[in-house]
Amino acid sequence: MTSLTYRDAGVDIAAGEALVEAIAPLARATARPGVMGRLGGFGALFDLRAAGYADPVLVATTDGVGTKLRVAVETGLHAGVGTDLVAMCVNDLVVQGAEPLFFLDYYASGRLSVAAARQVIAGIADACRESGCALVGGETAEMPGMYAPDEYDLAGFAVGAAERGRLLPQGVAAGDAVLGLASVGVHSNGFSLVRRIVGDAGLAWDAPAPFAAAASLAQALMAPTRLYVRPVLALHRAGLLRAAAHITGGGLPGNLPRVLPAGTRAMLRADWPIPPVFAWLARRGRVPAAEMLRVFNCGIGMALVVSDLARATALLAEHGETALPIGRIEQADGPPEVCLDVPEGWPEGWPA
Repeated sequence: MTSLTYRDAGVDIAAGEALVEAIAPLARATARPGVMGRLGGFGALFDLRAAGYADPVLVATTDGVGTKLRVAVETGLHAGVGTDLVAMCVNDLVVQGAEPLFFLDYYASGRLSVAAARQVIAGIADACRESGCALVGGETAEMPGMYAPDEYDLAGFAVGAAERGRLLPQGVAAGDAVLGLASVGVHSNGFSLVRRIVGDAGLAWDAPAPFAAAASLAQALMAPTRLYVRPVLALHRAGLLRAAAHITGGGLPGNLPRVLPAGTRAMLRADWPIPPVFAWLARRGRVPAAEMLRVFNCGIGMALVVSDLARATALLAEHGETALPIGRIEQADGPPEVCLDVPEGWPEGWPA
C-alpha cells in the first residue's frame, strides 16, 4: 500500500507554521499594557490591574463578517475583511462602555493560502492597533471537505473591561439628543441582499462601480466597517454619553431600541446625507425605504444618546468626527422603539 501523509489528505502543517511565523510581528505590534506572555502558547494571559482597572467588569463579544466573505473570495480583496471582523466585535464592546483589551480570531479554510490569510490577519492587526486592542492569539484550521479549496471563514472574539458602575446605557431620559456617526458604506451587513442585487443586474465584480468614481464594484462595496472605539470612549470618559448603539443588521429600528429603557422612544428624522451606494442598491433592487432602513445602516454606523448636544458635538469634532443630529428621546408607553420620519424623495431616486 502507498503510505499517506496529512498533506495527502489536504492539510499542510508546514503552511500553518509558515503563517504563524509571518503573522507573529503583526501580533507583537498590537501589544498594550496588560498583555502577558507571547503568541503561540495554549492560552493568552491578561493582567487587568496592569491595564489600570481597580474593580472591572469584563465584557465579551463575538461576531463574523457574513457573506461579505463570498465577495472577498471571488475577488481576492482580503485585507478589508480583517478590519470588518475586528470592527464588528470592538464596536459592540464600546457601546457598553467597555474598553477593548484583547482580540482572538478563528480562520478556517479548505486549503490554507498563506498569502491570503496573511492579508486577512494584517487587516485584523491594523484594526486592533487602531482600537487599542491586543491581538493575543487565534486558531487557524485547514478543513478539506468542509470548505472548497479557495474558501475560508472567519470568526472574531473580543474582550473588554469597564469599571463597575460605568457600564452603558445609563441615565437615558426624555429630552436627550440622538447623534449619528457616519458610515462609509454597507460595512458588513446585508451582503446577501447586495449580492442578489448585483447578480440580478448582471454586473461583474470588476465592472466600474455605478455609484463611486475610479473604483470597481467590488472595491467600492468592500470598504471596511468603520472603527468607532476611540471617539466613543472619549465621549464616555468625559461623562457625556448615556447610551450608544452599533448600527448593524436590523438598522436603526432594530438596534437603537436595545439601549433605550422602557417608557421611551427615539424620534428620528431620516434627512442625513447617505453614501451613494444605498440609493443605488435601493433603485437597482427596487427595495422600499423601510426595508433599506431595516437591513442596512443607511449612512449611520453608530448612534449616540447624549444629554449635552453642544459639548458632545464639540468633543467628537476634536476626535475628527462630524456628529449628525438625527433625533431626540421622548417619553412613551410600552417597550422602547424607534419612530423614523422619512421625508418624501429622500434620498433622491429612492423608491417609495
